[in-house]
Amino acid sequence: MTSRRALWILIAAGTVARLVAFLLRPSLHPDEIFQYLEPAWRMLGHDGIVTWEWRDGIRSWFLPTLFVGPVALGDWLAPGGAGAFIVPRLVAAVASLSIVISAWFFGARVSRMHAIVAALVAAIWFELVYFAPHTLSEPLATALIVPAALLLTGGPSQKRLVIGGGLLALAFVWRFQYAPAMAVFALGACWRQWRNAIPLVVGGLVVLLLAAMVDVAHGVVPFEWLILNIKENLQHERASEFGVEPAIAYLHFLWTIWSGATVLLLLALWSGWRHAPLLIVAAVANLALHSSIEHKEYRFIFLSVALLIIAAALGTADWSQMMREKPAWRAWALPVVVGGWVLISLGLAGAKPMQDFWTLGTGEARLAAELRADPELCGAALYITHFTLLPGRERLVGGSPLYALHPQDPVAEGHLPALAKKHEPAFNRILAPLDSASDLPADFSRRSCTSDGIACIFARGGGCDAAAAGPFAINDVLVRLNR
Repeated sequence: MTSRRALWILIAAGTVARLVAFLLRPSLHPDEIFQYLEPAWRMLGHDGIVTWEWRDGIRSWFLPTLFVGPVALGDWLAPGGAGAFIVPRLVAAVASLSIVISAWFFGARVSRMHAIVAALVAAIWFELVYFAPHTLSEPLATALIVPAALLLTGGPSQKRLVIGGGLLALAFVWRFQYAPAMAVFALGACWRQWRNAIPLVVGGLVVLLLAAMVDVAHGVVPFEWLILNIKENLQHERASEFGVEPAIAYLHFLWTIWSGATVLLLLALWSGWRHAPLLIVAAVANLALHSSIEHKEYRFIFLSVALLIIAAALGTADWSQMMREKPAWRAWALPVVVGGWVLISLGLAGAKPMQDFWTLGTGEARLAAELRADPELCGAALYITHFTLLPGRERLVGGSPLYALHPQDPVAEGHLPALAKKHEPAFNRILAPLDSASDLPADFSRRSCTSDGIACIFARGGGCDAAAAGPFAINDVLVRLNR
């Protein structure tokens, strides 16, 4: 089998794995909708939910602007909101294949066996597959940084330096928190030849200029979002409002998810160090930065996971070569290593806590689809149920008005049952937790719920009078809640 054919087979394997993850349609985090797809939807002239990040101007418009095309294409292919959600996820999944291709060429610098093992692991490793179809800045930036790392290592040419610098700059705009890891690759390219910094910087400046033009096109000061983001999260500690973890939390996350395979991975990294030391250094730098930030989510260190897995794969290819030196193991060397990776990946993917992640949010998405398809819907209210559980305004209610009755809303003052009764002429559907059924007006009856009862559809007959809504339109409520 030729090397090119082997690479295409591994790309196909990665595509199939990512298609499976896409079809499961888990919802990893509300950000993938409300920070990227919902703004892109609004850019097309539609109504949408506006979160505090966009009101306070701490997000770059670059990524949502890039999503406008896929969102528009999806809505044209499948009107009604679902297509606008599906096509961008497919684009993200395809973009993640850059990690598979880059892993192949990292390995090819050593041997064909290293290329096969590295690319196969990048294609099937459960975390890389799980994150692939999510429209989040972490996996999308990683899909740029890994090929940039390939271009900037191994004696880069002027052309590779320019392209690598551009990729790093684009990744910075998408996920500036990955800057320390990017700096490792930039410094590695210039450490012995500082003249390499010129084409590297030129490539980066071209992309940063483009990003500044996108900011200006949206009527904001170029890169003001970066300053405001740092100010909100460092000075005002806004991110800490969403949870705080100790410095060792990420090590605990890795140990919990990788379980007993952690020991094997560490041994593989020991072997892989000589082939790709900068991958490991960058992974550690990224892990160290995020460990120093109080608010922690596993997706934040996705870059570290990807880099460590590729380096570990290169290390296990060394083991395969050692096995080939023994005549009795020659034919089994590659199948044993590859089979080991596949079995470990499948085992960890089906174990706790990953087991529950594969269907995360699917119940809420089905409930939203049912509500969206309801021909009698003329207005809907979220009762206690937070909007982040649901897949965007259009996919929830289409063109119908959306309201929110939240216990922390200062206008509500804790009198939610009375408010629901007073304003019910404005809506004929309510989304509420099952245990809140007794708070709702008597003419609303339960239709369907998620399996855990966290959200249910309650319906009444008749039409809607938007004039009766009062101050409870969803975006007005979010302003008062500062969410």
